[in-house]
Amino acid sequence: MDISEAMQAKVVSGGGVDSLKSWVFTSATLGVGNDLDWFLASSGLQDAACLRIPSPFNYSQQAALYVPKSFALPSSQQHSSAVAALVAQSAQLLGGHTMVLTTTLRAMRHIADSIRKLLPEHLDIRVIVQGEASKRDLLNHFQSKHGTGLILVGAATFWEGVDIAGRALQLLVIDKIPFAPPDDPLLQARCAKVEVEGGSSFNEVQLPMAGIALKQGVGRLIRREFDRGVLVVCDPRLRTMAYGRKLLSALPAMRPLSEESQYYAALGELTKASTTDWS
Repeated sequence: MDISEAMQAKVVSGGGVDSLKSWVFTSATLGVGNDLDWFLASSGLQDAACLRIPSPFNYSQQAALYVPKSFALPSSQQHSSAVAALVAQSAQLLGGHTMVLTTTLRAMRHIADSIRKLLPEHLDIRVIVQGEASKRDLLNHFQSKHGTGLILVGAATFWEGVDIAGRALQLLVIDKIPFAPPDDPLLQARCAKVEVEGGSSFNEVQLPMAGIALKQGVGRLIRREFDRGVLVVCDPRLRTMAYGRKLLSALPAMRPLSEESQYYAALGELTKASTTDWS
């Protein structure tokens, strides 16, 4: 199960009682917000019965969310360097325990290389990057070290299917809103269909897809009831754009950190947490 409430869609079909069949889809990231409209419509399941189950996690107590106010826009050439600078400084305070999720392989490589250059040589903090070893080996190494002295940087394959519980992962940094590449064939087909029908491809396709992907990425942080951590999304559009605020409101209700001083104070709280609070 993933972040926030589990959303379940059950589809029933058949010609009679004896031939009744059902399919059940269960996930915390099937929908954006409080409904499953986009998933149901895109799958042709508009008549499905839906059930929402509350999350076992207390996000307001377990996690904090920071969206920097003054930050380079994702379209800026300085954006990846700014992400790297934030990660390098933050990871030093935590002694590692950090994972960075990027939306492109190019950004992943730039951010990883920049972090390595920014980290002081005397510190025992290593950057491990997707592609330098298998996904399984990287995750096993990260967990075997309990995240100590490690910064893990990954792209698409690390946005889901990653389960790092306990003290190992304390800081999750996402570089920007994960909009699908405009040349993605599936995206193009869905957008064309909506436009032909007179709808808005951005609001009805691109935004919901980005919202689901963002929720999947965010779900890497809190995996158990005892986990604690801070999420950083380095994309000012979550604050300044109406669609960004909509995406932000669809995330779990984490404690908001509006100022840089609050952010670093939250990191300090993680370093002071008693080992009895972690597993």
